[in-house]
Amino acid sequence: MKKKLLLGSLLGVVMVGGIIFAADHIDAPAVTGAGPSSLNNDITDIYAFQSPADNSKMVFVMNTQGLLSPAASATATFPSNVMFEFNIDNSGDNVEDLVIQCLVQNGRMRVYGPVVVGTPGITSTGKTSGPMTEVAVTSYASATPVTATNANGVRVFAGPRDDPFFFDFTRYNMVLANPVIGFANPGNDTFKGSNVMSIVVEVPKSLLGTSATIGVWGETKSK
Repeated sequence: MKKKLLLGSLLGVVMVGGIIFAADHIDAPAVTGAGPSSLNNDITDIYAFQSPADNSKMVFVMNTQGLLSPAASATATFPSNVMFEFNIDNSGDNVEDLVIQCLVQNGRMRVYGPVVVGTPGITSTGKTSGPMTEVAVTSYASATPVTATNANGVRVFAGPRDDPFFFDFTRYNMVLANPVIGFANPGNDTFKGSNVMSIVVEVPKSLLGTSATIGVWGETKSK
């Protein structure tokens, strides 16, 4: 199982605005496993923010398989033996109350939820009887992203995207060696030209409970 807590710990996302994110591109083999497909379940970033187009909705993003080259992006896929799960705490006890579970089958992403959690913790119960949104995985060659919306207003996208996380790794190492120099502005984006496999789920706030603040974290769980 791979787990990503926002900014390294459970933090609240205020449902009236703001953006929270966390990143660690490519974990060690002891975490991801060995072999060319070992990074299929490796989370690079988790984002949660109010939709800029509609403030009655929240957007959840899970990015995986970091540092994909254009050539690798053309053949990258979501593994069918992995559950991509957004966990949502709306009661402030650092335990998930709702889950959004994402599973791919035959080139289509099926997203279940948000639905009340079955089994909190590191073992998940599939909630496939809950509300489902299904969308074709957008190909790298497609000029237009493919999205789908269910009757509850949940909208979903899945596919390769340019890595949105900005990090000047060279300057970072220079600062570690000599903190006095500080970071450059705007710096050089180490991840420029690389891609990720992204799952984006837009959810009406009415489906997330009545709390003004939620905690969000993501996990990938292999069968």
